[in-house]
This record gives sequence, structure tokens and C-alpha cells, in this order.
Amino acid sequence: MKPSVVRRFNADDLSGAAKALVEVHETDGYPVEGIEDPDAWLSSEDVLAAWVAETDEGIAGHVSVMRPHGEDAVSLWIEQSGDDEAHVAVLARLFVIKAAREHATGRRLMEAAMEYARERGLRLVLDVMAKDAAAIRLYERLGWCRIGEATHSYGSGQSIQAICFVAPEV
Repeated sequence: MKPSVVRRFNADDLSGAAKALVEVHETDGYPVEGIEDPDAWLSSEDVLAAWVAETDEGIAGHVSVMRPHGEDAVSLWIEQSGDDEAHVAVLARLFVIKAAREHATGRRLMEAAMEYARERGLRLVLDVMAKDAAAIRLYERLGWCRIGEATHSYGSGQSIQAICFVAPEV
């Protein structure tokens, strides 16, 4: 697969992004929620901005910057930094199909989201399932710092350990 072009998400991307999300879920077990209605999960009203990675074959990846909505990473960061929620956003819905990972697609999606946040004076936070070692390595390579751990609850009483990160200060 050729390297992808990273660009802002638009409504025409929804079905391709949903298809890629289902593929990533089948490959990696991510996400643990949203897979039953990927269109709704990707087009949440909490999304401030989103980007896709596109190849000749279609949408290969996605990332969103979202308003805080009770995430543990947001609470941890506010508690540790004294920042207020108006200056915090959540990096979320990051996924890249396996065939596109060799071209730094995830890094380029992250950089687009980080630039958006910097331009708006927002500090990004995220949580990642502790089992997702490749994602954790990506965040650490980009200078994100661990700020704590949380238990991510989903579905009907299910939970998984998560690690919370904050983007590097600029």
C-alpha cells in the first residue's frame, strides 16, 4: 500500500472510515466500543475536528479531537496541572488499518490533531488500553507523558486497564 494522504474528515468519508474501523477491530480488538454502530461512534457530537488517512484503496485511518466528556485522562490532567476543562481536549478514535501502518500513518494523523490543538490553545489528553503496546510506543515517541492509569468501562459491565497520557507542552 502506498503512503496515505492525511486530510480533514468530511461527511463523504464516513462509510470508508466505518469500514476501516471494523477492519481494525477485527485485527486488533480496538475499539472495545462503538463497533456495533461505527457511523454514530465516528460522528459523535463531541467531535471538534477529525482527520482521515486516505490511499488509492480508500480510507486507511482516522483520528478525532473531542470535547471532554468525563474521561479519566481529563480529570487526571486537570487535577495534576490546575488547567481547566475549557483548555483540554481529548485525542480519540485513532485507528489505522494494518496495511497502512508501515508508512507512519498513525504518527501523521496524530501530528495533524496535535497541530489543531496547538493552534487553539488546547492541551490534548488520551487514554489507551494497556494491552495496545504499539499505540503506547507511538505516543511516547511523539513526546506524550503518562499521567496515570484508569479502568475503562464499556459494554454491559466490562472493563479494561487503560493508561492516560498528555500531549507534550509547546
